[in-house]
Amino acid sequence: MTAPTVPHAPAPAGRHRFAHAARMEWIKLRSLRSTLWALLLTVAGMIAIGVVTMANTKVPSAAKAAEFDPTNNVLAGVALGQLVVGVLGVLVVTGEYSSGSIRSTLAAIPDRRTLLMAKAAVYGALTLLVGEAVALVTFFAGRAALADGVPRPGIGDPGVLRAVLLSGAYLGLIGLLGIGIGALTRHTASAIAALVGVTFVLPAVIGGISGTTVAKFFPTMIAGNSLAVAKPVSDMLSPWTGLAVLCLYVAVVLGAGARLLARRDA
Repeated sequence: MTAPTVPHAPAPAGRHRFAHAARMEWIKLRSLRSTLWALLLTVAGMIAIGVVTMANTKVPSAAKAAEFDPTNNVLAGVALGQLVVGVLGVLVVTGEYSSGSIRSTLAAIPDRRTLLMAKAAVYGALTLLVGEAVALVTFFAGRAALADGVPRPGIGDPGVLRAVLLSGAYLGLIGLLGIGIGALTRHTASAIAALVGVTFVLPAVIGGISGTTVAKFFPTMIAGNSLAVAKPVSDMLSPWTGLAVLCLYVAVVLGAGARLLARRDA
């Protein structure tokens, strides 16, 4: 991704600096074609996966009826959404370093912590909004695709609305995680490799070795087995515990990224 060249005026001193930085980041973010295409891919991919998954969902056997959770099935596309949103979050930071436009950005906003906060606030708000919207649309579209005879989840059923909303919030958190990893590495390839490793590779490897004991603390496992479930899954984190763990990860990564960003040269 090539960051656009946006003319920057020096930020006013004092309490307006964050607002100035946020406006600047919003202008840059919306001017990139990759932002629109990535978010459209997230929306289309999640809806398509949810509909296909529900269309192929069969009536559960009597032995599995108690554990049947179609809400979890319809939100299967979160796995694709997190990859796209996370990678775009990485590029929001590393794209400026690869293009060299970070110098003009820092000239306008010398306070690097404020700059990273503005990037995180703008991108986090955007991905949260998109995430919640697509999660709700996916739920209703997937519900409509269920075959006759398959129990249909209702948005007012116990745990359903919470599962849908937390799945949307998860995309916003993964977007912030991408911002933080990008700030830590400042290199696109290594940041994307770290993101994919944490969300996809390590959970699979560790899960194969130790089961859910350790793997349940990784983001993807939390999303699929804690947040996006209407019925609790044994040996996994509860939904609110999983959300708290994810928020802690984001806070740590963003904090470390801000610290390194302030200490290193552009």
